[in-house]
Amino acid sequence: MGSALAVGLLMVSGLTATSADAASSSANAAPELGVRFYPDGDGQCDGPTNPPERWVTAPDWSTAIRLDTDNRPGGCQLAFGIYDPSNSLAGLNATYTWEPEPGSDDSQCQNGGPHPIPIKPFKTFGDNIRVDTDGRAGWCNLTFTLSGRSDVGLDVQFYGDGGADAGGQCRNYRPKDTYDTAYDGHPVTVGDDTDGRAGGCYLSLRVNRLF
Repeated sequence: MGSALAVGLLMVSGLTATSADAASSSANAAPELGVRFYPDGDGQCDGPTNPPERWVTAPDWSTAIRLDTDNRPGGCQLAFGIYDPSNSLAGLNATYTWEPEPGSDDSQCQNGGPHPIPIKPFKTFGDNIRVDTDGRAGWCNLTFTLSGRSDVGLDVQFYGDGGADAGGQCRNYRPKDTYDTAYDGHPVTVGDDTDGRAGGCYLSLRVNRLF
């Protein structure tokens, strides 16, 4: 009886310690940025599509995705999320807005409008947007906006390959390995105009402290 009770106490103590350790680890965990990206047609969406959901711990960069939609069937589904188990980003609001450049064929920019980036203690994503730019007139703009905190930024790398920059397929691009930062009062917009021309556009993000 005494021996069984002692074993039981040890098991309970072990579980309590493990639970406390897990809670402590969660309370100190850094946020993670998630990118969900996958094709719904012919392979025009290069990058981490298998698995289609990837998470990266701040302040590391997400694996670059490559947009190269053209006249082939289908397009790319794209969404974002932020996992914040320690609530270190409390008060931060983030959105991604998908909309056609004025005068463009807006059917290339499906499920448009502003979409919140969920900032949650569990891993989830905002609404999918659908990228289907091709030979139709114009292009689609993707804008990242942050508010509510002045000390957090979202760094945005956007660049092309195969002459896509010079050809105007990657609007508002920056040279590879450089970036622009979205922060409170300063949104960042990049434009996707991939079509039948050579090359595509790469997009990579990271959550970072500004000070």
